[in-house]
Amino acid sequence: MDNMKLILTGLAAAGAALTLYSAARPAPARPEPKPGPAGPQKAERSGTLLALDRDGRPAIACPLRHTDITADISGFLARVNVTQEFENTTGGKIEAVYTFPLPEKAAVDDMTMLVGDRRSRGKIEPKEKARQIFDEARRQGHTASLLDQERPNIFTQSVTNIGPGMKVKITISYVETLKYEGGSYSFAFPMVVGPRYIPGEPIGKTGGGWSPDTGHVPDASKITPPVAVPGTRAGHDISLRVNLDAGVPVTGLSAETHAVDIERPNGHTARVSLKNANEIPNRDFVLTYGVAGGRIEDAVLAHRAERGGFFTLILQPPDRPAANEITPKEIVFVVDTSGSMHGYPLEKCKELIKLSLDGLHPRDTFNLITFSGDTELLFPKPVAATRENVQRAQRFMLSRDGRGGTEMMTAIRAALEPSGEQDHVRIVVFLTDGYVGNDMEIVGEVKRHSNARVFSFGIGSSVNRFLLDKMAEEGRGEVEYVNLHEDGSAAAKRLYERVRTPMLTDIEIDWNGLPVRDTHPKRARDLFAARPLIVHGRYDGAAHGTIRLKGNRAGRPFVREIPVDLPASEANNDVLASLWARTRVEELMAGDWNGMQRGQPSGDLKDRIVKLGIEFRLMTQFTSFVAVEETTVVKGGELTRVEVPVELPHGVSYEGVFGDRAKSRDMAQMAPMTAAPTGSFGRGNMSGVIGGIIGERMSTAPTAPPPPRREAVSAVERDASSKLDGSLAGLSQSGSQTVVQVKIWLTEESAAVIDKLKKLGFEISARMPGKLLIGKVKAYALAKIAEIKEVLFVGRDLGKP
Repeated sequence: MDNMKLILTGLAAAGAALTLYSAARPAPARPEPKPGPAGPQKAERSGTLLALDRDGRPAIACPLRHTDITADISGFLARVNVTQEFENTTGGKIEAVYTFPLPEKAAVDDMTMLVGDRRSRGKIEPKEKARQIFDEARRQGHTASLLDQERPNIFTQSVTNIGPGMKVKITISYVETLKYEGGSYSFAFPMVVGPRYIPGEPIGKTGGGWSPDTGHVPDASKITPPVAVPGTRAGHDISLRVNLDAGVPVTGLSAETHAVDIERPNGHTARVSLKNANEIPNRDFVLTYGVAGGRIEDAVLAHRAERGGFFTLILQPPDRPAANEITPKEIVFVVDTSGSMHGYPLEKCKELIKLSLDGLHPRDTFNLITFSGDTELLFPKPVAATRENVQRAQRFMLSRDGRGGTEMMTAIRAALEPSGEQDHVRIVVFLTDGYVGNDMEIVGEVKRHSNARVFSFGIGSSVNRFLLDKMAEEGRGEVEYVNLHEDGSAAAKRLYERVRTPMLTDIEIDWNGLPVRDTHPKRARDLFAARPLIVHGRYDGAAHGTIRLKGNRAGRPFVREIPVDLPASEANNDVLASLWARTRVEELMAGDWNGMQRGQPSGDLKDRIVKLGIEFRLMTQFTSFVAVEETTVVKGGELTRVEVPVELPHGVSYEGVFGDRAKSRDMAQMAPMTAAPTGSFGRGNMSGVIGGIIGERMSTAPTAPPPPRREAVSAVERDASSKLDGSLAGLSQSGSQTVVQVKIWLTEESAAVIDKLKKLGFEISARMPGKLLIGKVKAYALAKIAEIKEVLFVGRDLGKP
């Protein structure tokens, strides 16, 4: 490390981290997990740790017992070991198949299998060859494991010939760079694959998931694991530990997504673990922390050995410039109102849209598009952000209810079509959980439209980060993740700041003659947030020089010089090669997203990806890890394949996803959602997010739901009816004394308005950002409340997820 110049503040321990990560492969076997504390989960575990048969009924004990995660973080890097523990408690041999997520940018570079005390290290092979080795091992009775990548963030682990009473441990290892923004690092680990909507006509089945493969998603049956029904457990739990060494004092360490225990040996290190040793894996774990100084500094890390030199360059973002002038914006909000967004996720969307619309400048124009089974445009074209138009949009959004499938493609095209407004910068903001199977096809469509900036908001506890990241990347915008407990006002403010004043645009790096090549990304995207620019590359020999970061800041040229030392040799830090190869694979995939979706990219892209995967021992869509235990043969009996069920993501409505199937726990879970005839998607028994195959439909939305049909309805009553959630409209006319928990959005939160509400019996329990009141009132008073001019909309309060 002496030859490597590190210009670091928050990254002081990065070099040591790389050495640590290099030595961390393969990971040691983990000790048997200790039983967690007794509590509510104990009762659930009794009699529910069962896999399901093809009729959705409990069959055998779930073979995946536990997943253990250990993350070692230093500087801006994390080395993570994921250990999956399988056990066969049946009297026959089984094959377990488990579909699970990993971070979308993880460089998965190792897998080991432990059978008893016998360890087998996985080999990286082209996907087809790895499958052949696995199938042959199965035929011969050997215990074997196969790790496939279905998406950059979805993987399948298959373990065959697990004999009666046998335990098998699979350890997967990956390295990734941490996300950094505005003085804080974040480490995220996804725990469950959410249910995907699968468009297209069925064409057969190549996997064991609930969905058939389709023309649009030819591997759908491999990314749709069975889902545990309400009131039961999927049969496996999770533990997680993070060992943090920041090298400098750590501040504000927190994990708002989970209850955790935190140990602080000293100011710059910490050990974080889940408080519940048997946590249900149903939401992303996110750890955030700040470092002394509150900002990241420029840094260059290098590795050079037999196969050449590799480096990672971290460039700090500039300070946000002052907005001296406001360029009119054309902002199109696109909101997912499908079944998976039903309930808490959609309520969070409504909060964000309300706050975002409030922040529009009078010179801006905007539109609002919602999509589920079909696509609805509020206005035929973007309109001025007048008070009347904004309130109309807010009422329309607040009246939406989550139902139907996630048909994104029509909404993508409607939102990204040029409007002809030459004096406006077009911004498209997507709010969704991203639960679709044709994610690469959607990313490809975003890439086709270069006329707009795409900003994506991931709403929920375990969203499709690959899709949302790539939509923002190909759309030259930014991505934001908002969990269901987060204050939406902060996210809305960040969006406004980013859209209003980009930090740095038209970025270029002048390498000033340094012997570097194959740098990625090829073209740096504009910076809208206080995130560093990270560049991976190769170099051909020792060199010293000064590079220049160039761009435009508030319309003026920006230049910063950064000294760089590239050493002649550096045996440690070999994970830089993995990070470079992972980024290179990502750029090759972007060369033909539609082809990647079909598994048949154009030209020689597949061959080039396979070559990288083999050379750098890296998981890709076309390379897999396979391990075989040669010394043991599991004999006798028929091999039973068991698909490991998964939890429904926290906060997602089972009924919203599965429709009327939620009313029957006996419905088939191995194939819970089947194709409906084209165009038959609706509110009936096919109203779940995955419930059917539909055609593309698009309409211009009405201002609000129509009022109840009566012989004579006054203008005041008609306007009031449009302000009530559909489930409240009928109740308001019943004269009922029932007390209802409601949310009331206001256009003005004055003392006089509050007094009007109180006189009608409304009891306030909480005041939220965006002129939102939460409280209770008797049903008969709802109609009178809706008649108050300053009341924008009244909806049900769903409480906390």
